[in-house]
Amino acid sequence: MTVLIIVSIIIVLMAGVILSGKGDFLIAGFNTASKEEKAKVNRGRMRKLVSAFLLFVLAFVWIFRIFNMEHSYLPTLVILLGTTVFIVLANTWCKKR
Repeated sequence: MTVLIIVSIIIVLMAGVILSGKGDFLIAGFNTASKEEKAKVNRGRMRKLVSAFLLFVLAFVWIFRIFNMEHSYLPTLVILLGTTVFIVLANTWCKKR
């Protein structure tokens, strides 16, 4: 339980740093993208999306922990579905038009 609390604090801090605009280097793939690729991305939307996704995963980890559902298939299904939605939004909503 102590590890979960420590990891939760780190994730909340990461979400805050990313949302504040100072943590673009924490976004996987974005930090290694070329200037041309970065120019195609709406940074504000990407920051909001990544922060929301981090908090989404954290919330569901806690929900599954509280209701003692860690050993069922539902957590995996919910996280995979959320990840799929995240990927679709990152490739549509976060692109500059």
